[in-house]
Amino acid sequence: MAEQDAFAPIIQLRGIGKVFRRKQQQVSALTDIDLGIRHGDFAVIAGPSGSGKTTLLNIIGLLDTPTAGHLAFCERPLSQASLAELARIRRDEIGFVFQAYNLMPVLTAAENTEMVMEFQGRPAAERRRVSREVLEQLGLGGLMHRYPDQLSGGQQQRVAVARAIASRPKLVIADEPTANLDSKSARNLMDLMVGLNEQAGITFVFSSHDPQVIERGRRVISLRDGRIVADQQTVAFDALA
Repeated sequence: MAEQDAFAPIIQLRGIGKVFRRKQQQVSALTDIDLGIRHGDFAVIAGPSGSGKTTLLNIIGLLDTPTAGHLAFCERPLSQASLAELARIRRDEIGFVFQAYNLMPVLTAAENTEMVMEFQGRPAAERRRVSREVLEQLGLGGLMHRYPDQLSGGQQQRVAVARAIASRPKLVIADEPTANLDSKSARNLMDLMVGLNEQAGITFVFSSHDPQVIERGRRVISLRDGRIVADQQTVAFDALA
């Protein structure tokens, strides 16, 4: 198999549209979206409430399907992909960080970090080793046996990031990851994600309407009324390769 082009998009969207049907009305959430997310991107989807940020993020993360257009993941067209194949890609190749953390309250930080790897069927010894390494990398080595209710909001979100990256996905999706954090914890989380992008090459796409968060993006994709109105690379992409 030929080596994958490092500059080829992880996910490519062409002419994507999304219409929601509410009672007797149709609401257009996205219109004619053309977008490629490349390896090494640190991209922020920005825009006011109702602009389509979460809908676009859900389509990029294969959590939702468009009503128009075509998607490809690592150059594999997804128009004919089965539900099982889409679920496999979400499990094995995409990590998710949710604004509400979505940690299992009955599991420790280490056990939460292991969850995706367990779904993948990886051996218990490997899961424990990777979980410990990732939590230590994120400054949580001394807290790995604590439960979510024994952690601060910022610590819980770090565990969510650990869970998202432990299985080494190609892409990490984060929907308003700082929304439930105080300003200091939000800054710390952004510092963490920037560091993971710069030092480990992890590709991030996240949504936000917070100017403090948007200014940290290396690429800012601006939405208005379901359309991309700007796509600005704030750092030369070649500098990130």
